[in-house]
Parts: sequence; C-alpha cells; structure tokens
Amino acid sequence: MDISNELGKYSETIEEYLNEILPKSNSLQKRIFESMRYSIFAGGKRLRPFLILKTCEIFNGDYKEALPFAAAMEMIHTYSLIHDDLPCMDNDDFRRGKPTNHKVYGENLAILAGDGLLNFAYETMISHVFNTKSNSERYLKALKEISNAAGVFGMIGGQVVDIESEDSGIDQRALDFIHNNKTSALIEASIVSGAIIGGANDDEINLLRDYGKSIGLGFQIRDDILDKIGDMDKLGKDIGSDEDNHKATYVSLYGMDSSIEKSKELYNFAITSLNKFDKKNINILKELAYFLLNRDM
Repeated sequence: MDISNELGKYSETIEEYLNEILPKSNSLQKRIFESMRYSIFAGGKRLRPFLILKTCEIFNGDYKEALPFAAAMEMIHTYSLIHDDLPCMDNDDFRRGKPTNHKVYGENLAILAGDGLLNFAYETMISHVFNTKSNSERYLKALKEISNAAGVFGMIGGQVVDIESEDSGIDQRALDFIHNNKTSALIEASIVSGAIIGGANDDEINLLRDYGKSIGLGFQIRDDILDKIGDMDKLGKDIGSDEDNHKATYVSLYGMDSSIEKSKELYNFAITSLNKFDKKNINILKELAYFLLNRDM
C-alpha cells in the first residue's frame, strides 16, 4: 500500500469535514474565522486525524463516527503550531510553506485564532457526545484521552520544559520529557482514541499505546534530524530554527549517528508491539511507522 496515497485520501475526507464545520459567517467577528481557517487549510499531512480514523476503522470497519474527534485533533494541533510560531515562542516566518499566521493577521489575532481553534475542538467533540445516543462512554473516554494529551500533563507541559531549557544545559531525562509530551503525546492519543471509539479492548489499547509512544518519539527525533539536513521546500518551514533558538535536540545532544540509530530502535519496538495482534489488519500501521521514521518532509 502506498502510504502517501492513503494519507492523501483521508486528508481529503478530513478537509471536507473541517470545511463543513468550521465557522465562516460574515458576522462582526468574521476576521477570527478567516484567521482560523487560514492556518487549518494551509496544508499539512493530517497525520493525527488520519491515525484516529485508521485505528477506528481497524476495529470498527468504519471511521465515520470518529470524524468529529479527528477534526478536533487537527484543530488542537494547528492551534499549537500557531502559538509555537509566535515571536514570543519560536518566532518562525513560515509554516507549511506559507507565511505564519501572525505574519498575515498580526500577533493579537493569531493568539485568538489559536484560542478559537482549541475551544472549537472541544465544542465539536462535546456536541458529538450529546448528539449521539450510542457509544457515549467510548466517546467520553476518547475525549479524556485527547484532553490529557493536549494539557499541562501532555503537550503544554512539554512546551514549558522546552522553553525553560533554552540557553541552558539539558540531560536525556529532560529531553525525553519534552519530546514525549510536546510531540509524542498527541500522536499516541490519536492512535488510542481512535481505537477506543472503534471498540478495541484494554489489551489492544495497551499495545497500541506502546506503538504510539514509539512512533511519536521517533517522529520527533526524525524532525530533529530534518532540522539539520532537511529541505525547506519539502518541509514547508524554516530549517535550523532549533539551533537558532538554542533548543536542545537529539542531534545536538547525541549526534546524528546516534539519533538515526535511536530512530531505528523505536521503529523495531513499534513493530514488535503490532506483531502481538491477532487477526486485525494492522499492516497499514507497520508501513506508516516506516514512512514516518524515514520521511524527508
């Protein structure tokens, strides 16, 4: 199976759904809707919503009931990118090959656009729980999984340690904490929440959690590698920004060879977790792990 084509197919589904639900009215606050939609539709792999839809489909045979959660995850991810790019954070000029939100709409509206996407993500998930009579317990568990991953014990917590580690020495424990929370948490939550919605049992969820932790950390290590050797045209963002902002990365702490080796170890662990499944069609997840940990974009 061609992973790029599979990602593209699901990306179209996600974009159609996001276009349908994201506000675009000509009301007094219409400028915030423009800013939110600018960043949402600026491109991207749609990896996290893809993971939600695909793991739900593996266990349920149909991904449609996971669409609100997949859209919410993309909104949460995009809000974090808008805020990451701000001058007070990473001060980046480009994201997904286009000027960052604050370069187009100004810092004040960019902050509010991020806030708007985060809040609308929860509005979308909660509305689905209230409007759907069946499987409400699964939806609430998935909502809790996503909420935890996005909060102070997940992505935000990782961002805090990342900021406080700039211009200072950092050890492996702190670096792993940053990567496991700032990046890996949302990837893991995407895999697990999709499986929860699809009806996976506890043992299956635990195996997928191990898989998610592995590819999530490996994904960030690959990002660290590409920040040194990547192509801006392919990545759609500035190269070398981590070094410019004095951020610790796997490459800066361990070197390129060790970072590549660690990525291979994480790939092998992810595959080992998947090999414990019976009968489920999880080959797509194996192929995805290889694609993510060897990508050039």
